[in-house]
Amino acid sequence: MIRTALLLAGAATLAACNVHHKNPVEGDENVTINAAENGQVTFNLPFATGQVKLPEGVMENGDFDIDGVKMVPGGTISGLNVDGRDKGSTVDISFKAPGSPDDVRSYFIEQFKAKGVDAALADDTIIGKTRDGEAFVISVAPAAQGSQGSIKIQDND
Repeated sequence: MIRTALLLAGAATLAACNVHHKNPVEGDENVTINAAENGQVTFNLPFATGQVKLPEGVMENGDFDIDGVKMVPGGTISGLNVDGRDKGSTVDISFKAPGSPDDVRSYFIEQFKAKGVDAALADDTIIGKTRDGEAFVISVAPAAQGSQGSIKIQDND
């Protein structure tokens, strides 16, 4: 789902980056992709390692979707980390939103409920599972101009 889309987006940018070929080692299928708000992306794939600078605005305007639930209106992606391993993967997305933390949490809870996704508020954090059984946690905190948060999705396959 999200992992596949992120890996394809990262692979599509490999043509215009600083890439170093490496010889894959049997059993080393680990994938790591890190993207910062400034568009700087580093990657470590089984066959190559390198870095690329994405065009301005790509991170902020990135598409986000968990079972049909989109980023909070006005929210922007400020960072991304994909860590794929043989026995599972983790996607960490950091974001900024113009609303208060309570407004952002309410948006996500309402949207998940409307889409039939298992999600609940636990203190100041939203915890849930996608329809595919992937666990996710959304944390939201106050920021100078609204909120900042993180979304962590864990896939154990």
